[in-house]
Amino acid sequence: MFSTLGLLALAVNLDVRGTQLVSRNRTSTGVTEVSGCGRYRSLSRLPLPLAPKLLRWISDRCRLQCYDYPTCPDTVKAPREEVAYVTCTYRETCIDQPDFLATVDLNPRSPYYGQVIHRLPMPNLKDELHSSGWSAGCTCFDNTTAKRNKLILPCLISSRIYVVDVGSQCRAPKLCKMIEPVDVFWKCNKGYLCVVHSLPNGDVLISNMGDPAGNGKGGFIVLDGETFELKGNWENECEAPPTGYDFWYQPRHNVLISTAGLVPKRAGCGFNPNDLKKGVFGRRLNVWNLSCRTLTQCFDLGEDSLPLSVKFLHNPDAAEGYVSCALSGIVYRFYKCERDNWSVEEVIRIPAKDVTGWIMPKMPAFTVDLIISMDDRYLYLSNWLHGDIRQYELSRSCKPRLVGQVFVGGSILRGGPVTVCRDEELKCQPDPLVIKCKRVYGGPSKMQLSLDGKRLYVTNSFYSTWDKQFYPNVVKEGSVMLQIDVDTEKGGLTVNKNFLVDFGKEPNGPCLAHDIRFPCGDSTSDILA
Repeated sequence: MFSTLGLLALAVNLDVRGTQLVSRNRTSTGVTEVSGCGRYRSLSRLPLPLAPKLLRWISDRCRLQCYDYPTCPDTVKAPREEVAYVTCTYRETCIDQPDFLATVDLNPRSPYYGQVIHRLPMPNLKDELHSSGWSAGCTCFDNTTAKRNKLILPCLISSRIYVVDVGSQCRAPKLCKMIEPVDVFWKCNKGYLCVVHSLPNGDVLISNMGDPAGNGKGGFIVLDGETFELKGNWENECEAPPTGYDFWYQPRHNVLISTAGLVPKRAGCGFNPNDLKKGVFGRRLNVWNLSCRTLTQCFDLGEDSLPLSVKFLHNPDAAEGYVSCALSGIVYRFYKCERDNWSVEEVIRIPAKDVTGWIMPKMPAFTVDLIISMDDRYLYLSNWLHGDIRQYELSRSCKPRLVGQVFVGGSILRGGPVTVCRDEELKCQPDPLVIKCKRVYGGPSKMQLSLDGKRLYVTNSFYSTWDKQFYPNVVKEGSVMLQIDVDTEKGGLTVNKNFLVDFGKEPNGPCLAHDIRFPCGDSTSDILA
């Protein structure tokens, strides 16, 4: 006999593992409507008398978990995350399969804890699903009825945009709309789409790295937050920066700040040291007037600094934040001065390591991601090449203090092809990481922090072409998703050896996993107003 909990687990498992089949209907607006039909469309089709009630319970539970935390202190008290959505790509893996959105079980009491419980394949090949973002945030809307039930998936390579319904069944998302690249190209003259945030008026803003030809061109495109029609460019055409990548805004200060990325057609060939000092790698931090959509200030952070990740403090009154530079290893604090002007100052510097057996004699940290905890107490950095995650305490925002560090891979591991000749920080090269008998290759890339700040999740794929160049074993054996346990009292990071999502065991072959989102809210989605 099955217990009630056992029936629930069985029902959930059966419902979420059906392969999605899609059909497309082209509309006059350039948006493709996609209808899905899985192997199990609902639990009511299962031969279980409790299935209809279980389906309602699961749907209600997913909805009740989410979305209504009005202040930063409230978010810290939110329920624990139970599922995660992870973008996965097969590009550069020699496996001819579409990218997909993976749903990962994060409930330690579940029999499927740490496993992919659902896969939503995209209808096209080689999109390179990269970042993701919500169609609505927790508290930043004039419209209080807005629901965060759609996940937006812009594609880095194809420039296609997918809209995924996660509100109907949070454990079995389905594709509902698609915007084709040709519409983005013709209407916006943009391509190589990156980061997503919802705007205070309910629209969706997506940053981009280049134009359709792969030349550098930053800026943003706008989607209607209800219909997901492509509305056009956000900024004035004459003010598009040379490159673009990440952005964050602070409504109470009427400001949006964006970073520079890479020139797509050069970065698409892999990292080439000869591209240094040739303008391939961005160097600017851009300050925008949020309401007027105009560029007001630009900061030059140094040639080939490559500022990627940017975050404001979560306190909606705070007029400061941080930006990490991948190639220079510097983190800058930006802050508001008099007369609505902004300034920057260096607050963290991660020194490059002198090495042999690598592509250059000096190896930069290559800081890919930066996260700030919801209570604004800690800042986290992921160093993709050095292989470590760092935790900084922010009681003095102008002087972050290193309180935690853990290595989860990287290019300087003991026994590898790289020898460190001079290191200003470490006395010896770190040992490889093995979890559940699996050797972890690659370095930490995208991170996601739980609302209470106690669990930091991380993947190890940065960009498929660069993954293949620097970490071929990741492409061969697939990505992983790890959990880092965080000491929120004194500081400190520890790898959780009981958690491992192995994307090398996917049914269609090893894949590369990148961005992470929680339906109950996370530390990189919501901008409080």
